[in-house]
Amino acid sequence: MVFKLIEEVLASKGRIKILRLLLQEKELNISRIGREVKLPYKSVNQHLKILKKANLIEEEKIGRIRIFRVKEENRKCKILRELFKN
Repeated sequence: MVFKLIEEVLASKGRIKILRLLLQEKELNISRIGREVKLPYKSVNQHLKILKKANLIEEEKIGRIRIFRVKEENRKCKILRELFKN
């Protein structure tokens, strides 16, 4: 189950870029994610939905701003962090 999920996440370069960025920066809003990975808002939003569904990231709403961060305590995230080292 864990490997199937990781495979789904890794199937997209966009999701890989977003996940790596969030692992590196700790937390970002959707606009900053889009600028950093050079993807349009709609694409970033779709990728974030998939990552949330996979229980790899969490979202916090502060007013109208949505902040995303990796779920550090998640076993799957620890595996991905090891894969993305360097």
